[in-house]
Amino acid sequence: QVQLVESGGGLVETGGSLRLSCAASGRTLSSYAMGWFRQAPGKEREFVSRISRGGTYTYYADSVKGRFTISRDNAQNTVYLQMNSLKPEDTAVYYCAADSQGIPAPAPNPGAYEYWGQGTQVTVSS
Repeated sequence: QVQLVESGGGLVETGGSLRLSCAASGRTLSSYAMGWFRQAPGKEREFVSRISRGGTYTYYADSVKGRFTISRDNAQNTVYLQMNSLKPEDTAVYYCAADSQGIPAPAPNPGAYEYWGQGTQVTVSS
């Protein structure tokens, strides 16, 4: 079992940047493919990005491709989401999630992930 804690959210202006972190404890993070999801008020949780266990494969939602970058440091048990050129529509609570199956595929379905963090709020002002 792994515990996940997100950090790095906040308030930023349109066009700004934030870097989210997801720190893991318990089982080593390299056992999991990791994903980032987000949920805006009144909307369903949506896939943002995913990274394979070793970091070789990355996947992005079309809405963030070219602006967001997922990465991981397994030695530090941490996954990151660098978010650039932020837009008001990026406003949401962002969650990291762990998938023990670790199949190198996009896996945009939240049900594919067994463990979730508590989320961190990102607000982009217009």
